[in-house]
Amino acid sequence: MNTANLTRSETAARSAAVTVRGYRVELDLSSAADPSKADFATTTTVEFDATVERTWLDFLGPSVESVTVNGAAVAVEYDGARLVLGALAETNVVVVRGTGAYSRSGEGLHRFLDPVDGQTYLYTQYEPADARRVFACFEQPDMKAPFTFAVTAPTGWAVVSNRPFAAIQDNGVVQNVEFSPTLPISTYITAIAAGPYHRVESAWVRGALTVPLGIYCRASLARYLDADTILEVTKQGLDFFAEHFDYPYPWGKYDQVFVPEYNLGAMENPGLVTFTEAYVFRGAATAAQYEGRANTILHEMAHMWFGDLVTMVWWDDLWLKESFADYMGALASAEATEWTDAWVAFANRRKAWAYLQDQLPTTHPIVADITDLEAAKLNFDGITYAKGASVLKQLVAYVGRAEFFAGVRRYFRAHAFGNTTLDDLLTELSADSGRDLAGWARAWLQTTGMSTLTFEDGAIVQSDPRPHRLAIGLYDFDAAGELVIRERVELDIAAERTPVALAAAPLRLLNDGDLTYAKVRLDADSLATVEASLDRVADPLARGLIWSALWNATRDGDLGAQRYLVMARDFAPTETNTALLTAVLANASFTIGHYLPDPARARWRGEWLDSCWATLHSAVPGSGHQLAWARATAAAATADGRRANDIRAILTDQAAPVGLALDPDLRWSLWTALAATGEAHAEDLDAELERDDTASGRTAHVRALAARPLAQVKASAWDSALRDTTLTNDHIDAIIDGFRAGARRDLIARYDGEYFAALRAVWNERSIEIARRIVIGLFPAAESLDGVDGWLAANADAPSALRRLVVEQRDHLARDVRVRDVN
Repeated sequence: MNTANLTRSETAARSAAVTVRGYRVELDLSSAADPSKADFATTTTVEFDATVERTWLDFLGPSVESVTVNGAAVAVEYDGARLVLGALAETNVVVVRGTGAYSRSGEGLHRFLDPVDGQTYLYTQYEPADARRVFACFEQPDMKAPFTFAVTAPTGWAVVSNRPFAAIQDNGVVQNVEFSPTLPISTYITAIAAGPYHRVESAWVRGALTVPLGIYCRASLARYLDADTILEVTKQGLDFFAEHFDYPYPWGKYDQVFVPEYNLGAMENPGLVTFTEAYVFRGAATAAQYEGRANTILHEMAHMWFGDLVTMVWWDDLWLKESFADYMGALASAEATEWTDAWVAFANRRKAWAYLQDQLPTTHPIVADITDLEAAKLNFDGITYAKGASVLKQLVAYVGRAEFFAGVRRYFRAHAFGNTTLDDLLTELSADSGRDLAGWARAWLQTTGMSTLTFEDGAIVQSDPRPHRLAIGLYDFDAAGELVIRERVELDIAAERTPVALAAAPLRLLNDGDLTYAKVRLDADSLATVEASLDRVADPLARGLIWSALWNATRDGDLGAQRYLVMARDFAPTETNTALLTAVLANASFTIGHYLPDPARARWRGEWLDSCWATLHSAVPGSGHQLAWARATAAAATADGRRANDIRAILTDQAAPVGLALDPDLRWSLWTALAATGEAHAEDLDAELERDDTASGRTAHVRALAARPLAQVKASAWDSALRDTTLTNDHIDAIIDGFRAGARRDLIARYDGEYFAALRAVWNERSIEIARRIVIGLFPAAESLDGVDGWLAANADAPSALRRLVVEQRDHLARDVRVRDVN
């Protein structure tokens, strides 16, 4: 048994027998800037009550030097994951002295060396269970306790944690920073960041409450940090949640730190939220990027209440925090910030993630059956986030907004600093709404899949019937030729077929307003209207729902791929919402690469590249749309080299489109396109690295080198991805991306067999984060299912989390093959 993979049953037994009173964690990071030092000293003092004589602490580190139990030194019983504690009394004080390892995978305490200035930066990332990589602990969400952190670090470094510092002693070489104790929190949301971070300060004030605000990033990124914009969204969010939650912000301060080589978008550590530094834009950014960052800021802020203040007992109820945060992030964006169209991106892009996940054979209910930590790690998915948020949006319409928020407020007051399950939430929501929500929960939270809604012969027909509150929009042309809503019909449906009398209209849009969670098909007349006049639909949410319907029909093989591409080619250039535009551009590229048979694929690669190139040059100079089309051009040119000379002219400043911000990231995208088609060589890429010798530049350089269409390059990339354990998480991704660039099956098909042969070893020898990237990223894009089916048949005993990933990749491949056959 892998003792690092904690199970639900054993952790439930542990929390029933052990009550944690508090932790003191001491970390010696004074030698972190020395790259030859791979480890750090960690000391945990934990106080707890116990009704059993033996239990265990979790720790993943190179060694445990000593353990004392109630003042007495005891023999170290440590298997590399669990530290056994014996001879326990009713009340206990345990001290563990051990050695932790700096991470290069983004799990635990990650260490990063900035190539720009040679400075070292540290940050922690723990969810779901990597605090044990840094200190010994009871690693499960229902064993909350106060934490006191004490950190030794080089003088001059910023050292921050969940709480403000209580005392600092500095001898001019190292500083000892002790932080105030936290309120009771789970291990996975404790946090430390340390290094010469650039800091911007502010404060949020509401009545008698003042919350200090801090924004942090690496010093070399400080010139790109638009702190004022980030702080504006932060204050707007705190105002919104203070008004709607009626529970004062409980964590004292609110710091946000943008960190390198980050595995997630962000993490909701109370008082110290971490974000990927991809949100610090090094050049021009589209409105969709700013909107996405604002949504993430507000998503993480909602977690201060949903997830941090009130936490799920176990990962089965992960949705209790993630679905709510996803919903609240969109709601607050739309109602408290300039991004009033936030529900458009949610309907079109966020729900696309849910629809994709919910059609896989591994789909699961929103309230999932999570038996162990490996399963938990894989359930941070489109079901838990986007489907859950979609269902919550429907719930608000069902019970009423005022009643919903009244129940939420009572939920916070009843369970503050505690742990909950689904039943606890439903009890509070039912009280004000007067509705019995048990049936609703069974229909939406405890089932899988989705309905597909169509309008046929005077009735709404739904597959997989379930209750929906639904609106139907009837759209007609106004005097200016715009397609605008003429009538809106709202109704409840539950049966497979529901008759409804609708007036004739050029466009009937089911689920108008995006009230429910379902795929929608356009009837024949409406599809004809859309094919001729999609650009005339005035309302961006309606356009988003139409684009979503078209994309789902294409993925399912119900709409011809070339019909979708014609609409993308004809209407994307006039799409004004950049979130929708970005999605359409990505979907069109995916359609060409995955859903077209070979002859049509080759023709459309050229047509799509020409369309992107033309629109790049006709777009408003300096606009976000011009930038979006430039990125689309780079993506299209990765598989088609006919514009290579034109792209090189842009990169050498001979023929750049007027107004185009040729920032480092866009330059690397264009160079990678040239490299993937054999039109750029190592010398070109090395010269670009001299121009942009930053962390992002080095990662892009790795990607572009691996993209070159040479057998020896692919062999080297393959070997590095599978065997080089010194690579960072970002560099593994870059190598895999480069290996796959250009869709050169003639060069990489030879590795299909080796991929399947290596899977078990990769899973056993690498961390789950890195193993997941390799399993997904290198999965063969074959024309047949034989290889994967053979592996699944021969590996029925493989770890369930590994099999889940392979089964999902098989399903994606099966869809590709099936839809190509249809087309």
